[in-house]
Amino acid sequence: MSNSPLVSYTKLSPNHSGKRTHAIDTITIHCMAGNCSVETCGQIFASSARQASSNYGVGTDGRVALYVDEANRSWCTSSNANDQRAVTIEVANNGGAPDWPVSDKAYAALLDLVTDICKRNGKKKLLWLGDKNKTLNYSPKSDEMVLTVHRWFANKSCPGDWMYARMGDLASKVTAQLGGSTAQPS
Repeated sequence: MSNSPLVSYTKLSPNHSGKRTHAIDTITIHCMAGNCSVETCGQIFASSARQASSNYGVGTDGRVALYVDEANRSWCTSSNANDQRAVTIEVANNGGAPDWPVSDKAYAALLDLVTDICKRNGKKKLLWLGDKNKTLNYSPKSDEMVLTVHRWFANKSCPGDWMYARMGDLASKVTAQLGGSTAQPS
């Protein structure tokens, strides 16, 4: 298993559980709840007292960071089961509550990163089912990846409403870049 070649900054966190116990079939988007650089987010995750991490981070400037090797389970969503199967991504915000928007550069980099993760894991389609129960009860086909969000596993509105409202757009654009069908399962 490899990490994304889009990474321009690496600060490996001690906050992970080692090798995954489930194949990667999920991507979980998380927000930094601030306009943190990839270096600042890396410093936050470098502290073992923090007990949090993600596989990747995307800064407002569009740079991509690696915090936990993709082969390892990060501590991102408050759900062991989700984190075992998900590549987790923290995205910097360039505005505050309640929407927590992200910059155009960060969103473009997120699209590229998610597309790269899908390609390297042999996926042709990214699904946003938009419902926690439906998603968690869905068994992705071998060529599918599903999107989950942190708010489904913790009492947080993460990612913010701006990103949450664009999850369907993210799935459609990534699937189009992968050359897959954008039809969602019923």
